[in-house]
Amino acid sequence: MENFRKVRTSEEESPLPFPDLPPGVVEMKVKEGSKIRNLMSFAMAQMELKGSRQIVFSGCGRAVTKTITCVEIMKRKLGGLHQVTKVRYKTLLEVWENQDPPPGSAAQNLTVHKNVPSICILLSRDPLDPNQTGYQPPEPSQPGEDPSSSSAKGQKRPPPPPCEELLPKKLQGAGPGSSLWGSGDRDSQLEGHH
Repeated sequence: MENFRKVRTSEEESPLPFPDLPPGVVEMKVKEGSKIRNLMSFAMAQMELKGSRQIVFSGCGRAVTKTITCVEIMKRKLGGLHQVTKVRYKTLLEVWENQDPPPGSAAQNLTVHKNVPSICILLSRDPLDPNQTGYQPPEPSQPGEDPSSSSAKGQKRPPPPPCEELLPKKLQGAGPGSSLWGSGDRDSQLEGHH
């Protein structure tokens, strides 16, 4: 294969694995080289400005992780979204060209069929059938939280307790003049042990 170089990759077109999708639903096809910032600005505009009720994110091969990341960002920003995830395999066609053909013959191409994992995730503002495989309900909002704001996951943790609370009870309040160190100054005691 060292004399071959990949000249083209294409994926088989297959219908989305969600029955009853409304016509014109936006499908975000995530590629390995896609920029998450660009994908999210377009997707958020569709859901917030154009009022789309549903959106589909799909990706295959090395783009699967990026696809999931986009979905999680959207769920956190919009909140209250129902989700259905479908995992399947897609066939990629790779065309490789021989860079060093034998003298007197034309360059030969090699076509490789690769099965790669693929993911399709439907996000919907409207309730979906909870009995279908891959369904996830919206994350519950915290008491007093506005359901339209970000989900609880995006909130900051409470500050850690003061340092004293982290010490065992017998060490709390122990310091240079305390019984733990003995009487007198700690530094003078340490100097005598050299």
